[in-house]
Amino acid sequence: MGKVVMYSSVSVDGFVADENDQPGPLFDWLTSGDVPLDDSGVLKVSQTSYDYTRPYWDQIGVTVVGRRVFDLTDGWDGKPPSGIDHVVVVTHRPEPEGWDPRAPFHFVEGVEAAVAKAQELAGDRVVEVAAGDVGAQALAAGLVDEVRMDVVPVVFGSGKRYFGSVAAQHLLDDPAELIQGNRVLHLRYQVRR
Repeated sequence: MGKVVMYSSVSVDGFVADENDQPGPLFDWLTSGDVPLDDSGVLKVSQTSYDYTRPYWDQIGVTVVGRRVFDLTDGWDGKPPSGIDHVVVVTHRPEPEGWDPRAPFHFVEGVEAAVAKAQELAGDRVVEVAAGDVGAQALAAGLVDEVRMDVVPVVFGSGKRYFGSVAAQHLLDDPAELIQGNRVLHLRYQVRR
């Protein structure tokens, strides 16, 4: 089974979105360089960010998100982002009316069941859990192996927290990686068990 990674771009003060669920400049680093990160030609990063991000993206088999992210992105029009094979949506509601049942999206109730489904689909590839409330639930349940964050030089002051509403202390090991790119600091920590 592949490892479970909690991930997002995050403001210096720990937010993944502002109070209106908008990411603001959190993804500006994805267009701040001259090295294409994917085939779209839209995402261009520094060579340092490419060397860190591309190999990670290539390992991801499944992404787990909450229903809020799914709704905000309109389900990415039924196509998982960044070439990922499947998306597991943690939700208490059914899939949207008219949703294409052939789209590689799976609607699952509860974070434990969602991560289990994601691991089944991912095999030995990485299961990425979106930071925020779903990521916090997975961390609190002891399901997260690694925390990755792309720290962007902006202060939001308030909004949606990277660690959601975590109510207990969780220890991480010293940074496994700390890499500076253009307009971003890439951090990776193992979760201490």
